[in-house]
Amino acid sequence: MTELQKIWLTETVRLREEHAGPLEDQEANRLARAAGGDLSTRIHHRAHRLAARDGLTEALRHWLQGARLALIVLATVAVISGSGLGFAALGDGRMPVNVFWALGSLLGLNLILLVGWALGLLFAGEQGAALGRLWLWLSEKLARDAKAAQLAPALLLLLQRQRLNRWALGVLVNGLWLLAMVSALVVVLMLMATRRYGFVWETTLLGAETFVVLTQALGALPAMVGFDVPAEAMIRASGDGALNLESARQAWAAWLVGVTLVYGVMPRLCLALLCLWRWRRGRSTLRLDLNLPGYAQLRERLMPSSERLGVNDAAPAQLHRIEGTSGAPESDGALLVAIELDDRPWPPKLPDTVKNAGILDSRESRHKLLEQLSRFPPARLAIACDPRRSPDRGSLALIAELARSASATRVWLMQAPPGEALDAQRLGDWRDALRQLQLPFADCIPLNWLETGHD
Repeated sequence: MTELQKIWLTETVRLREEHAGPLEDQEANRLARAAGGDLSTRIHHRAHRLAARDGLTEALRHWLQGARLALIVLATVAVISGSGLGFAALGDGRMPVNVFWALGSLLGLNLILLVGWALGLLFAGEQGAALGRLWLWLSEKLARDAKAAQLAPALLLLLQRQRLNRWALGVLVNGLWLLAMVSALVVVLMLMATRRYGFVWETTLLGAETFVVLTQALGALPAMVGFDVPAEAMIRASGDGALNLESARQAWAAWLVGVTLVYGVMPRLCLALLCLWRWRRGRSTLRLDLNLPGYAQLRERLMPSSERLGVNDAAPAQLHRIEGTSGAPESDGALLVAIELDDRPWPPKLPDTVKNAGILDSRESRHKLLEQLSRFPPARLAIACDPRRSPDRGSLALIAELARSASATRVWLMQAPPGEALDAQRLGDWRDALRQLQLPFADCIPLNWLETGHD
């Protein structure tokens, strides 16, 4: 993920908790504390764990795919619209082209919306909101993921807080208009290259002098980059009818193309590049606002006062401090732990290479073991369960969390005490639940596997 996507996902989790209440985050907090770093880093780590667990990470991928498809749709519409402007400006060549009608068709709507965008940028800061909402709406529809609905509001809040929404929308708006104007210009050039057009200007109220001045004024900037401007006599003569002169047709064609390029394409290109530069510059400074209530209340959970003072709780006396990291091939640490045993003798006789983590029968004992495993994950972990108890959701969640802390895990479904039989239905429920967790299980203690890693 990019830095923007990481911050975006974290903001999505914050927004979700703000609206729906705190999430179950004990495991995520524990792993975030184990990962270390400053508060911002730990908040990111916690959010990404929760997002992966609750499907938000996958929803983000779907949303990004939908956003790309929506952008392709909008770009296609821009190309088609621009091509339509080009065809509307020149027509089929049967009638002379009124140069100012053609110019209005090519530049009119573009310039009006460009002025509106600039005024919105200066005074409101929400320019392009309609097109931006359309893109976000299309992105959400094309994502086809209900969880993706939370992503767009989080992105908007994140960008608005840093005033980056105007530049992101600016890239979108100006980029699409640039595409439309380039398409219009390409169509105009293709039509001019394959058809013979005559050019005129017509008026009832205005005099010829007005058109001469207007034509020369509009052609001043294009002339600086090499485009021809019709001579004054040619402009005046074109008011009576299309001149049947090759030089007149070429001069008017060059003037029309030059004005479209300079006043239609170039402003959009410059503004798109400006917005892109400001967007990239602002994106690199994006940070979490740790003063927000959703983040401030995580400080004590992710950076406890004792940790900030440099004091760590001592490890439980019965827990072996396993060296190495989870999944390391050279690790040979093995651990046996039991969950809520009532009247069973514990621990069984174990070889020296297998350490006993005790019985987890309270929240404090669970938290201590999980904290220890996050620092020293074992290579092999066996979990003893009493199948006389029902496989409730809390026990299964604890087994899954313990299993994620070790390279390999097996569950030991203990036999019933002498003179007592196990309930077949309850034992079947345990086996079904463990199959859903994709954890191997056995009816006897897997000592050989704990010692050697082999059955």
